[in-house]
Amino acid sequence: MVKVLHLSDIHMGSGFSHGHINPETGLNTRLEDFVTTLSRCIDRALSEPVDLVLFGGDAFPDATPPPVVQQAFAQQFQRLVEAHIPTVLLVGNHDQHAQGMGGASLCIYRTLGVPGIIVGDRLTTHTINTQAGPTQVITLPWLTHSTLLTRPETEGLSLGEVNEIMLDRLRVALEGEIRRLNPDLPKILLAHLMTDTARYGAEKFLAVGKGFTVPMALLARPCFDYVALGHVHKHQILCQEPPIVYPGSIERVDFSEEKEEKGFVLAAIEPGHASVEFCPLPVRAFQTITVNISKSDTPQQDLEQALTKTDITDAVVRLVYKLRPAQIEQIDHVALNQALSKAHTYTIHSELVSQLTRPRLPELTSDNARDPVNALATYLAHRDDLTELADDIMLAAQTLLHGDTLTADTALALDNTAIPEESNQQLRLL
Repeated sequence: MVKVLHLSDIHMGSGFSHGHINPETGLNTRLEDFVTTLSRCIDRALSEPVDLVLFGGDAFPDATPPPVVQQAFAQQFQRLVEAHIPTVLLVGNHDQHAQGMGGASLCIYRTLGVPGIIVGDRLTTHTINTQAGPTQVITLPWLTHSTLLTRPETEGLSLGEVNEIMLDRLRVALEGEIRRLNPDLPKILLAHLMTDTARYGAEKFLAVGKGFTVPMALLARPCFDYVALGHVHKHQILCQEPPIVYPGSIERVDFSEEKEEKGFVLAAIEPGHASVEFCPLPVRAFQTITVNISKSDTPQQDLEQALTKTDITDAVVRLVYKLRPAQIEQIDHVALNQALSKAHTYTIHSELVSQLTRPRLPELTSDNARDPVNALATYLAHRDDLTELADDIMLAAQTLLHGDTLTADTALALDNTAIPEESNQQLRLL
């Protein structure tokens, strides 16, 4: 039985906007968060100890991370090299060049011949010698149309037709690898892909048009003892026999993941069976606080009370509040910033609620057919602020509708009538 630590989607170097510079180290605090979290994963691999580490892809936000980020990543995986724990680094979509070829951010480990590090940048089978014996790992990196097809083959075809051809090519190539597997050894598929049954997050939209969805029928096969996936940031087990697992990302990348639990997976694998354990990680909290003070007589007090009801200590906080234009001067921004000072970082988003937005009158729905004059009369009957102008508005409306010529006295009366700008705007909306 081989013990495996399966992690994915580290994205080291992401989310700098949610951190600040640590004056003691000169590093962004979010980079330090990602390093700390990855360190916890490696700590567990060493303390078990595991026989093999599988990384499911997306080491960095892009294929050319800054040197300080590359160094922080390499220092953690060097600990596995020193402990003689073999590691497979799979190439994800963020690890590839914009053209979708090669893994620029990870292939350096193969070029340097780092012992025990295998870079999975193509579909092939690796037989890896571990402390528990040899283990077979098929690597399936992120595939794009250019990976399996040439331009002449796709010319004039729809995206759906291209995807079907890609799946046919993938089935043939994967079947070739499967037929070479030794049934007496553990058999693992390590892949960075989208499946058609996964619950996606933001990563689905980040990769739209650059990849394709793989059907579960291609993965849920008895020829595999364990299917280790990467790409989807939400942890989920898609199948039990064999276990098909997304461990999810190890850190929150942005607010779209604020309610997701983060962690990695420990798996015990032998031919014909695998057991899985999800191991949560204590990552920095993201908190969105939404408050509607547009109907409040004490907006500042209500805002501060909402903040005290939520534990924002050391969290990345996003405060969103709605207010009326007349309430803007009632907000004490100095006090608001002071109330948020316990957060790690925070942003404040105010949204103005238009005073012109009112619920429609039941009498003016499509179920009640009315001519324009009666409709206007009904509207004015519900507007106390237009009572003094109602007669003049009705007269002007009738003149417009019926083409009557205004008398000199009536025209003079309308010219001398001061209609508030707000009312003018509302009339233009009718």
